[in-house]
Amino acid sequence: MVSYSSLLESAHRVGRALHSIGDPQLVEGVAADVAVELAAVESAELGALSGRSQQAVLLSREDASPVQVAAADQLLQQDPFGPDDLFRGIDPTAASVAAAHWLAAAAEVTGEASGLDPTRVVLEADNIEELPHESPTLVLGLINDGVSPYDAVTSLVRHAMQVTDGVLPDPTALREQLDDLHETLARHSGEEEPDLTDVALRLTPLDPQRPACDLLEDLLTGIHGCWLLHSEYENLDHDESDDVEEWDDARAELEQNRSRERFAELVRDTATRHRARLI
Repeated sequence: MVSYSSLLESAHRVGRALHSIGDPQLVEGVAADVAVELAAVESAELGALSGRSQQAVLLSREDASPVQVAAADQLLQQDPFGPDDLFRGIDPTAASVAAAHWLAAAAEVTGEASGLDPTRVVLEADNIEELPHESPTLVLGLINDGVSPYDAVTSLVRHAMQVTDGVLPDPTALREQLDDLHETLARHSGEEEPDLTDVALRLTPLDPQRPACDLLEDLLTGIHGCWLLHSEYENLDHDESDDVEEWDDARAELEQNRSRERFAELVRDTATRHRARLI
């Protein structure tokens, strides 16, 4: 009998191989290892990523453990730009939820300094340094509309996972994308019916093979972009005799670190003030 489920059939193939070998000790060892693996999955579902459970940092899930979100929030409290531990010990969907909250705080700080709409600051920062601005800008817009960081992140990850499975989750939104694309091409080409033959349209702003990890990277890059723009408007206290062009590399690096730390403190204060949206 061959199972229609590829997952069950893979398990049956292992069982058939063990049956053919006929070694009781080997069967016992494989069964024990499977039990350890299942326990690791259960542990990851509860938000405890240690030992084998740490494999979950490479996967994308549609939901996020509150325990993991809280752990990610603590790491971002230490370093709002995103410490390495955020990628090593936190489920990427949960880490993205916390990062979305901190990105919104960074955007608010930057908006106050620049006078720009906070939902547009990452897009504006792209003029300073090339950034993956689409998904951070989308998340900022959702949060600005009252959507929680959890719902904003999980909806994007879920959408990308459905695209990976070959499903078109929102045909209405796709129709709107096509209409916008048609309008844009018509405006630039001057043709009422522009040729769409060689035009590609992305169904998701995320990498469908690793949507949660990709979103986390984009959100943290968005925070970096907020700092870039904030530093452009920052009122640095320099003596009149200071000539920025004469700074050596060490002085420039020192001033950059100071600027990042000042920005980080402002973001911490703002994130703490709006903590209710994360819970």
